[in-house]
Amino acid sequence: MIELNTPIPEEEIRKLEIGDTVLLSGTIVTGRDAAHKYMIENFIRSGGEIPPSERELHDRLKEILKESVIYHCGPVVRKDDQGKWHFVAAGPTTSIREEPYQADVLEYFTLRGVIGKGGMGPKTLEGLKKVGACYFHAVGGAATLIAECCKEVLEVHKYQEFGPPEAFWVLRVEKFPLVVTMDSHGASIHQEILERSRKALDSLEV
Repeated sequence: MIELNTPIPEEEIRKLEIGDTVLLSGTIVTGRDAAHKYMIENFIRSGGEIPPSERELHDRLKEILKESVIYHCGPVVRKDDQGKWHFVAAGPTTSIREEPYQADVLEYFTLRGVIGKGGMGPKTLEGLKKVGACYFHAVGGAATLIAECCKEVLEVHKYQEFGPPEAFWVLRVEKFPLVVTMDSHGASIHQEILERSRKALDSLEV
C-alpha cells in the first residue's frame, strides 16, 4: 500500500501505475457537475476575465487545488451544535459525467488526481498524461466507511448556490483507500476491460 499526502509532487504521481493501491491523506476538494461547469465557465474559458464577484473563490481554489485531488462526491452532511460540518456519507459519484471538463480542470489547477468511480474517457486520459495526474477509483457502496476517512471539513464554498451535494467541500482526509485505475503513462484499466469485453462479445457465436 502506497501512502500519499497532498500536496503531491509530480514525480510521486509519475511513479504510480494502474493497479497500485493508495492511502491518501491531506487536503482534498469535492466537485461534481455544477462545480466543474462553474470552473469552466467562470475561470477556464473566461478569456482571463474572471468576474469580480468570483475572484476570491478563484484564487482560493487555485491555492488549495494545486498538486491536490478533486473528488467526485455528493456528500451527505450534518452540522453539529457548534456549527461545524461533518460528513455522514461520502461515496464516489460516477465520473464520466465530468469527461467534457476534466482535462481542462486538471491543467488549469495543476491537479495531481481525480477520485471517483467508473473511470473516465480518452480526453481525461490525455489530460492525466499531460499534467502528471492519476484517476483514483474509490469503492462504490461504501459511503459511510469512506466518511470515516473524512476527518474534518475545513471550508465549504457555493453551498447556498449549488446545494450540499454540488458544493465545493474542502476536507482533511486520512488514509483514504484508493486504487489507481488510470495513470499518467496513458494506461487505463477501464479501457482495457472494455476492449477485452468487446473481443469476448465478438467471439460469441450467435
